[in-house]
Order: sequence, then structure tokens, then C-alpha cells
Amino acid sequence: MLALLAACGDNGDAAPREAETATAVASPSATAGAATGTNVYAAAGPGMLSEAVRGHRELVYVPNTQSDDVTVIDPKTYKVVDRFYGGPEPQHVVPAYDLGTLYVASSRVPTGGLVPIDPRTGKSGKLINVQDVYNLYFTPDGKQGIVVAEAYKRLDFYDPTTWKRTKSLSFPECAGINHMDYSADAKTMLVSCEFANRMLVLDGVSHKKLRQFDLDVVPHGMPQDTRLTPDGKHFLVADMHADGVYVFDGAATTRTGFIPTGKGTHGIYFSRDGARAYISNRGEGSVTVLDTATLKPLTKWRIPGGGSPDMGGVSADGTVLWLSGRYDGEVYAIRTKDGKLLARIPVGAGPHGLTIWPQPGRYSLGHTGNIR
Repeated sequence: MLALLAACGDNGDAAPREAETATAVASPSATAGAATGTNVYAAAGPGMLSEAVRGHRELVYVPNTQSDDVTVIDPKTYKVVDRFYGGPEPQHVVPAYDLGTLYVASSRVPTGGLVPIDPRTGKSGKLINVQDVYNLYFTPDGKQGIVVAEAYKRLDFYDPTTWKRTKSLSFPECAGINHMDYSADAKTMLVSCEFANRMLVLDGVSHKKLRQFDLDVVPHGMPQDTRLTPDGKHFLVADMHADGVYVFDGAATTRTGFIPTGKGTHGIYFSRDGARAYISNRGEGSVTVLDTATLKPLTKWRIPGGGSPDMGGVSADGTVLWLSGRYDGEVYAIRTKDGKLLARIPVGAGPHGLTIWPQPGRYSLGHTGNIR
């Protein structure tokens, strides 16, 4: 890891300083990483569509935060085929745990809500009143939906069938709470605090805080997307103001490095074979391709004419990376073979967490397609 720190240009004493700020020490069981050769996304390989998504329409759903609607794109023709109400300030389109429903998460306070989508027809349903759904995740057993109430610095737990709140946890130290992921054994959760420049580590079962990491590459950082690498050995955290990706060990006990990628680093998506990570750099209109084994950048794809690539996902066959253009009212379809821009599609105002559907895998942990 010292080699990684040196190669990435991080301060050699950064990890020890952050280890000292941790509020607790992980138990031995929480430090167990994935075994060598393991791919936590092995069931989400190219074309591995389950029976749960049989008959679902091939569509791209784009929530537009400023126009309060969802644009629907045919991924084969790159044409807009539908548009519908996405709730007050729609942020992300999230697959349900069982992959049977998609939810548009909307967060304009004091209301917000969830708009269900039937993926068999592509049609939306009636808004479900759920407060401040900036993002939506699920517990690994699928029994609870976790609403990330960003404006209120809370994680709200719901019965995912009735959408009745069962528990609420407040994290006043985590201004801008927004993205998260689980360790390979699901015993640990790593959560980003966008406006507090820190990360929280929670127990994956009790959801109690274990420790925190105060980030230091820039004094006013903005951590965003948080994802576990396919081998389960590392968490990657995109930071828009640090212009790169923080690296933590797979149980989130130590920060181990920082990888510069580009201005406005925002989203993290993995290739279907798990060998590459596609990292969107929203501030410079580029995508950094990272080798997930070595954690070294391989190349950078720049969008011709510029753009603002934000959030999205990879097609079921792994050949196309779909990203929203947050500041430009458009969507980009990028060929994963070589970074060629296949299409640039006008959508609504402020497009954010798009989802391409259907996706391979057994169950959804949330966000725009964190499927294992």
C-alpha cells in the first residue's frame, strides 16, 4: 500500500492521521475481506439476467432534478420514447431489492417521495409520500429500505412493501449524507458525508456508528459515490473537490490511498467482468478507466466537445456506459471498448442518477444499480 500511496501522490502520513481520528476500533469479525479471486459482483456478469427481470423492457430512465420529470430512452435507437412526472426534485432511479420494481427517488423538502415504475411496461405509478428521498438503498436481506434523507442528516428505515417508517437514525456530524456501500461480508457500511468532508463507518446490522474518517486531500472536500471493488478488498470514494478517489480497505478500518482522476470526480461503475472501474469526472467532461486489480488509471476518455458526466450505469452486456450530463441537459452513451461517444441525447433539466434496465444480478442494494 505504500507503493500505492506514493504512486497516487497522497501524503505518506495521511492514513495514520486518519486512523487516529477513528472513534472506535473494528472487531476482528468486521475486518474479514473477500477471499482471493472472489468477485462480489460475479452474479452480475455480462448478460446474466435473472428470471426476476424476464420480460422487462430495455430502457434508460433519466431523472431530471430541475424539470421534475423522467426522460425514457430506447438504448437501441438512442431516441427519447417517453417522459413522465418524477416527483418533487427526482434524484435517482433505484431498482428494488427483488428487481421487480424501479423507484424514482425525489427529495425536495419538506416533501419528496417515491414514484414506482413497472419495468415490464416502463410506465410510472402514483407518488408514494416518503420524506426527502435523496437516495435509496436496501439491507442485504432485503427486509428494509434505507432512505438517505440528506437534508435532515438521517438514515430512515422503511418496510419496503408498505413504505411505513420503522426506524430513523440521525447523524448530525454527517452533513450531506448521500452515498454508501457494504463490505463483502455485509458487516460494515461506508457512508459519505458530502458537505462535512468525512466518511462514516456503520455496523451493517445494528447501523450504529463505529468510526469516522475526516478527509484531508483538500480542506473542503466533497465525497460522493462509494463502491466496494469487485474483489472486496477496497472501498473507492469519489470526491468532487479533491478531484480523485479515496481508497479504504475492504472493512473500512483504514484509509490506504488516494488516486487523482480528474476535475469533479463523481460516479464509480464497474465493467461486467470486474476488471475495470469507470470513474466520471463531472467538472472536466471525462471518464477515467481504473484497473481494479492494481488501482492504477489505465486511460482517460474525454467527451468530444465537453460535457458533465455524472451518474449512470453499464449496459447488461457490458458494451455501453450510460451517464447523465448534469449541467448540460443530456445523456452520454459511451462504448466501453474504446471510449467512443456513441450518442449524445437531449433530456430534461439537471439530469442525475439514471438507470439502464434490465440489469444482471440476483438482488439490488440500491442506488442506480448496485446489484450483486
